[in-house]
Parts: sequence; structure tokens; C-alpha cells
Amino acid sequence: PICRGRGNPSAHRLSVLPTMANYLLIFAISLVINVVVTFRSSDKFKLYCGSSPRDQEDPHNKRDDEDIQDDATSGDDKKGGDGDEEDPLLDPLLKKGTGALDTKLSDKARHSALLRRYLMVYLLAALSDWLQGPYVYALYDEYGYSQHLIAVLFVAGFGSSMVFGSFIGGMADACGRRKFVILFAVIYALSCVTKHFKNFHILMLGRLLGGVATSLLFSVFDSWLIRAHADAGIKSYLSKSFSAAAYGNSLVAIGAGLVANKAANSNKLLPFFGTSESNSDVAIDGGAESEDLFYTGGYLNPFDIALVALILCGCLAATQWEENYGDSKTDNKNESNDGHGKELPWYGALKNAYTTTVRSRDIFLCGAVSSVFEGSMYIFVFMWTPALKGLT
Repeated sequence: PICRGRGNPSAHRLSVLPTMANYLLIFAISLVINVVVTFRSSDKFKLYCGSSPRDQEDPHNKRDDEDIQDDATSGDDKKGGDGDEEDPLLDPLLKKGTGALDTKLSDKARHSALLRRYLMVYLLAALSDWLQGPYVYALYDEYGYSQHLIAVLFVAGFGSSMVFGSFIGGMADACGRRKFVILFAVIYALSCVTKHFKNFHILMLGRLLGGVATSLLFSVFDSWLIRAHADAGIKSYLSKSFSAAAYGNSLVAIGAGLVANKAANSNKLLPFFGTSESNSDVAIDGGAESEDLFYTGGYLNPFDIALVALILCGCLAATQWEENYGDSKTDNKNESNDGHGKELPWYGALKNAYTTTVRSRDIFLCGAVSSVFEGSMYIFVFMWTPALKGLT
């Protein structure tokens, strides 16, 4: 059947469809299994369905969660056995157990509220990033630029992230992390808007803005979360928050890929003031500049969806998050109230980071390993689109 369909593109697509459907089925089954296993190993399973497998394997874990409740209720049981007689020795234990139980419940409530506020902003930011990734190279290629010029645009974005990422975290610590989350949304939104212009210089500006936004995405959000946990007195819940954010980020990435694929194939990339493909092209260093400057549709649709997500992200950060700062900023504020201390400059954190990296072998090696991994990932991000196009 495949040989008979070689001259017919629709027949060839039909021959490939069952294979694709099988892959989608395998992926869906794997995702369901992952969700079930994750839920069963979480505290939510214990809350809704009884004891967790971890408690069944080790009864001491289950006992730890019930100790406070047992201490709080043991006093009532013993008092009830002697009628109305009260034992003054049990009163402190009763008060201590009840207070500890109330504190634990209060901590859980504060953590749940904080995690909800964080995820609603962070996952929108992650969604905007996942929507754009697969279609940056494809869009530049559709505009008619050569692989060399596309490489220049990519390197500009990576270089921008390297330069600004080295000090923008310190600026966020000094000026306020919520402000810089809002700034991230604005900068990344502007980067999405520049994708509509078939002009190399405007696209270059967009890549520079995207590099700054990437630096903010992978620094400011985590810093805000850590400080918010410290201010709320629930630092012991920080690992759970990062686990929830990482898992949510994975689910958002899957959903973003499916949504972006549908959006990109929904219509064609066309000039905004016209209905035909580009008219007269002027070659510029292996690229193509058209008289039609502004485009819509096609590979631009994922960027428009990302723009909406970024607007929501910035609005929610402005209304749902409180401002927090780095340790040096807060400490210096307290010292200045007493008439002592001097506020560190914005580059103070960068200087401290450099000193720590140079003096600590472990931190230096960790940074080196991370750099090698990120470098291999950036090569993959750049090459995978032309590699797949070559197969088709």
C-alpha cells in the first residue's frame, strides 16, 4: 500500500497515520501511569484514600503524623476515666499537643495558599516559554532567512542571556523580585510582538529581549519562592513546592506542545495587509527582506498565545504576589532603621557570587557541568528543526 501511495501525498499520510496514532496511544498511557504513580506516592493519596504505601511499609512514618493528635487526645481519655476529676499534670501536655497540632495545620494552610499563588504565575510564564520554543527556527526559515542568519539570531539571544543573567539576579534582589517578574512578562511580550515583523533588525531586537526574559525566568521566580517560604516560616515545605512546580512545568510543556502544533497548522503565514505570499524580495546577506513588513497566522499563532499568557502572568504577579527582596536588602533596611549599616550596590550579589565560585571547588564544578549541559541543549535546540525538515 505504501508503494501505491508514493505518487499521492494523501495516501502517504494515511499510511503514516496508524504509526503516529500508536505513538500517541503509548504516550497517553505513559502519562496516565505517571499521574497515578505520582498521586499514590503523594500526601494527597493519604488524605483521600487512607494510608500511603510508605506508611504500610514502615508503620513508624504513620505514627509520626499521629503522635501530635495522640498527645492532644490522650489527656481527654484519661480524664474521662475518672469522671469529672482533672489531673493537673496532664493539662500542660494537652495544651502542648493541641498547640502543635494547630501549628502544623496552620503551616499546611499557609503553604497551600502560597503554592497556589506561585503556581498560577509561574506556570503561565513556563507556558509562554514552551509555546515559543519549537517555532522560532521554523518562523525564521519561513521568512526566508538563511541558516547562517538564523544562527546569528540564535547566538544573539544566547549571548544576551549570558550577559544579563550574570547581574540581573542581583538587581532583582535589590529592587524587588515581584517587580522583575512583571518586567519579565513585559519584556517577553515585546519579544513575541517583534516576531510579527519580517525585518532582521527588529527580529534581532526580539532575540535580545528574549535573552533577558530567559535570564529572569530561571532566576527571579525561584528566588521569590524561597524568600516567600522563609517569610511565612514554612521553609520545611520548600522541597514540596519545587516538586509541584517541576511536575506542573512538565504537564504544561506537554499541553503547550499540543496547543502550539494545532495553532501553527490552523492557517498560513500571510502579510497583514494582503492575502498572498511575499511579493518582491530583496536579498540581504543570504536572507530575504520583503516589502510586506508585518505578518500574521501560521507559525506566529503560538507566539500570540504566549503573548496572552504573559499578560495574564504579569497581571497575576502584580495582584497576587507580595514584594520581597534579597537578604542583603532586608538586612540593610533593618540596619538603616537603627542608624547603622550601608546599603550594598546592585552588583554586590554578583561580586559575592564570583568570589564564592572562585573559592569553592564544588560550586565551580557544578557551574562547569551545568554550562556543558546547557551548551549541548542549545545546539540541539538550534539543529533539531532543520534535521527534522531534512527527513521530510
